[in-house]
Amino acid sequence: MSDLFQVPWSDYRPDLLDALWRTLSYTVVSFVGAVLLGLAVALLRLSRAWPLRAVAAVYTELFKNIPLLAIIFLAYFGLASAGIRLDVFTAGCLSLVVFYAAYLSEIFRSAISGVHTGQTEAGQALGLGRAGIFRHIVLPQAVRQALPGTNTMLVDLLKSTSLLVTVSAAELMSEGRLITSATFRALEVYLVISAIYFALCYPLSQLLLLLERKVRAGVPLSPWRRRRLRAARALLAQDPPATAVSADVKAGAV
Repeated sequence: MSDLFQVPWSDYRPDLLDALWRTLSYTVVSFVGAVLLGLAVALLRLSRAWPLRAVAAVYTELFKNIPLLAIIFLAYFGLASAGIRLDVFTAGCLSLVVFYAAYLSEIFRSAISGVHTGQTEAGQALGLGRAGIFRHIVLPQAVRQALPGTNTMLVDLLKSTSLLVTVSAAELMSEGRLITSATFRALEVYLVISAIYFALCYPLSQLLLLLERKVRAGVPLSPWRRRRLRAARALLAQDPPATAVSADVKAGAV
């Protein structure tokens, strides 16, 4: 075991920090893009126009059944051979976005469809339009149902950035390959890289699990909603109890 840890990690610290930053950049940009595209595809799947539903269904089934590695090669090498040259960051993010948007669209579609139709009818009875019903009634309830699957996809996307090593994306796995080539200490290097991924993914998964529990418990997350809840509680605290009010009414009647 004394021969295991002999890589001068202090020499590679700046490069590892830069690779870590790139990994997080790929994750954040790709996840935001995948959520937006996945929501758009989910709404198309729920559209009343069958051509839109057909296009969304083809997209979903296409990218769900193609390996992510093949999509990365198509985005970086395939498009370049057709005269469309993308830099490695754009190609990597594009690959992750189109791949994970297909899975997120199914999660979002299921969550939106899971909201009872009575909720929509109640919104219509209140005079809300389709946009208002979706924003104020359907979307908040769908978010609660979509959180578990969405959280899983985020952690999986973070781990999948390691596949970008195939296009030398300068993320953690690419940096590990460079360090291995310089030191010939593959076991030690990839143990450390794996430990870094674990240090990223495990706390993230636990934070997302905590967020899911808070949302399911009805804890308001935005400052605006927390202020409204505090104001409502303060208003209720100022009102006299119903029993005292009824007693005062009876005494006045006597």
